[in-house]
Amino acid sequence: MAKYLIVGGVAAGMSAAARLRRLDETAEIIVFERGDYVSYANCGLPYYIGDEIKERERLIVQTPEAFKELMGVEVRTGNEVLAVNPETKSIKAKDLKTGREYDETFDKLLLAPGGSPVKPPIPGSDHPAIHTLWTIPDTDTIRAMVDEGKVKKALVVGAGFIGLEMAENLKFRGIDVTVVEMAKQAMNVVDFEMASMVHREVAMHGVDLQLEDGVSEFTPGAGGVVAKLSSGKTIEADLVLLSIGVKPNTAFLADSGIELGKRGHIVTDECLRTNKEGVFAAGDAIEVMHPLTNKNTTIPLAGPANKQGRIAADNMHGETIRAYNGTMGTAIAKVFDLTIGMTGASEKLCQAHEIPFDSVIIHPNDFAGYYPGAMKMCLKVLFSPDTRKVLGAQGTGYSGVDKRIDVIATAIKGNMTVDDLTEIEHAYAPPYSSAKDPVNMAGFVAQNVLDGLIKTVKWTDIEANPSEYFLLDVRTPAECASGVMPGSVNIPQAELRDRLDEVPRDKKVVLYCRVGLIAYQAARVLAGKGFDNVYNLSGGYEIWHVSTTKHKAAKPAPATQTEQKVIPMTQPSSANPTKVVEVNACGLQCPGPVMRLKKEMDVLQPGEALSITASDPGFMNDAPAWARSTGNVVRDISVQKGIVKAVIEKAGQTPEAAPVAAGNDKTIIVFSGNLDKVIASFIIANGALAMGRKVTLFFTFWGLNALRKSNKVKGVRKNLIEKAFGWMMPRGSKKLPLSNMNMGGMGGKMIRGIMKKHNVPALEEMIEMAIQGGVNIVACQMSMDLMGIRQEELIDGVQSGGVAAYLEASESSDNNLFI
Repeated sequence: MAKYLIVGGVAAGMSAAARLRRLDETAEIIVFERGDYVSYANCGLPYYIGDEIKERERLIVQTPEAFKELMGVEVRTGNEVLAVNPETKSIKAKDLKTGREYDETFDKLLLAPGGSPVKPPIPGSDHPAIHTLWTIPDTDTIRAMVDEGKVKKALVVGAGFIGLEMAENLKFRGIDVTVVEMAKQAMNVVDFEMASMVHREVAMHGVDLQLEDGVSEFTPGAGGVVAKLSSGKTIEADLVLLSIGVKPNTAFLADSGIELGKRGHIVTDECLRTNKEGVFAAGDAIEVMHPLTNKNTTIPLAGPANKQGRIAADNMHGETIRAYNGTMGTAIAKVFDLTIGMTGASEKLCQAHEIPFDSVIIHPNDFAGYYPGAMKMCLKVLFSPDTRKVLGAQGTGYSGVDKRIDVIATAIKGNMTVDDLTEIEHAYAPPYSSAKDPVNMAGFVAQNVLDGLIKTVKWTDIEANPSEYFLLDVRTPAECASGVMPGSVNIPQAELRDRLDEVPRDKKVVLYCRVGLIAYQAARVLAGKGFDNVYNLSGGYEIWHVSTTKHKAAKPAPATQTEQKVIPMTQPSSANPTKVVEVNACGLQCPGPVMRLKKEMDVLQPGEALSITASDPGFMNDAPAWARSTGNVVRDISVQKGIVKAVIEKAGQTPEAAPVAAGNDKTIIVFSGNLDKVIASFIIANGALAMGRKVTLFFTFWGLNALRKSNKVKGVRKNLIEKAFGWMMPRGSKKLPLSNMNMGGMGGKMIRGIMKKHNVPALEEMIEMAIQGGVNIVACQMSMDLMGIRQEELIDGVQSGGVAAYLEASESSDNNLFI
């Protein structure tokens, strides 16, 4: 009778144990598990904390007692394996409950010890508010803290799968969540433009994502912990979740002679055998071969671990020998409403391993566009320019991403080409797909690139060398209203044949539309007219815009603006609106959605309501601010699948007739970038603050220069025009010129000297006093966009905002100054 020992339960270990029993009814099989739970849904742990999964018992897949009864397998929970001796075919184990140590012999041994969360040596990381999420006990601890109302603010360190899933679920529990990530993007396994869609989704749901920053120290705070970041920022939290990575649980193998990789993972052959006879390994603790690089790597995923466990069991039994052909990292995640999936090679992986590649990005509907509920998805496919084989894919969207990634993963496994993608036969009906499925469409576009029908450039090429390209926007003027690439020329595709003389022949011409389809048609027109310098922007304006935008969480309006609102919140005229008009303002940028809101509300009668949707994240704040300022009523506002939806009822009293009591708050528009005028602005602001007034400073156009940091901020992507603005404008308050008698900067130095002599605080001190005193400093988002100024270039304590939020503050002011 064969005797099999398995170190580790959960995925690989339990899969192997069940398979071994089915192959050999007489064998003795013992599973050693250090924890108290041998088989549980570790991927479901965040959703139990978020109360999406309500019953704890649903997380428990199998208990030791049930597994013994069902399969005849002995499971020893609370027993840790301390050492392995392949020569004597024995292990040393310890019963953690009693402390007893003992030896157990084996005929065949499977090592499936899994991994553990990485806990970096950050000073103060032993604080009781700091946790990791990996096991059922971890989950119980965090869930109890949340259920008992002990967590108001949470910090998640690491923006990978678990980090973002936890951010989502903590947010669903009403907790204010900040995520800190050292890399320049979340979900580092995908390419930047795809991760940017995750950044946008996270921001839409109010999670503050701090990129390119890390935690340098933890210190105790008031009832919680304070995290000091590398940038110098501090974040207060009642709960900190470390989600930085996974390390293999292989320390017990140090003296076993079993070969380990550089990072401690177990090395196996293609049959999952270690270098010691009779010893096999599977799961998160092993190195696997990546089929696209043909090199060993580590990919800790539940799917591969379960499959490896089954194959290892077959090979331990010995009747049928099977090879494990590697892991290419097919994975998927839900981030709020957005799905992001990936398979095979990314651009980063190809570049790291010098694999020749090209790629296409498309934005098809998830199913037939005419069927209600169809939504755009984004699909990026990588392929070999030499063999035409499919190398990888990434997708984002709100439905249908999973099946497209699965299909392409199968295509990669079968060594299929992009030509094969064009002919994949899929199950089609309008609620499920289109006659030409997104996978087919990706194949068509890749085929066009490989066959020379179109040349493409990536958004990164344009950002790196903007002067090299002539940007031609082929959308209609109405479409351009939603935003354009700086420096581009607009010739609608329908007018292109009559305006060929406006297109240069001595420069690379990059055509773009919203998603790339119209631009492709325009490129074929130009090619037919003899232009050989024409390129299509891969993924279109949508990819450029989402990739170059810094996505900041929409913050609720400060209490200083609203707590003494003088315009009454008029009650709805009836229990239900007499009429609801639906309006789609998606695609419009601030102030477009608010302008559309006003236009539509003007024609409604009291008691009627407007249901308006917008894709501008700022609309989440602007819509309620506008309603309050005009005396209308917000019946509902929400964000779903990246779309803000507001239902606003027209009040029984018209906005013009709504009584407005003058408040004594102060609002100041700072348009000027002159030193003397900015000083005057802050003297007035601090004076009003001293009198107990609430103050809002709204900085727009040249005034924004006063709020810029004095040092250049690294890692900010800008095109040539935006860079030129940055060079020509003063960087920060210390570089501001006087409006008169500037004398090459000497006038400003003289004024500062006189101020110091008369004990008048310097402008920088005034700004700090204003921020500390609670002055609401708002940077006009539209002006920032026009002038190429990014949020991270502004001093701390400044928020960006739209017109509606400022106007709401001005309604409760008795002074509104323009400087």
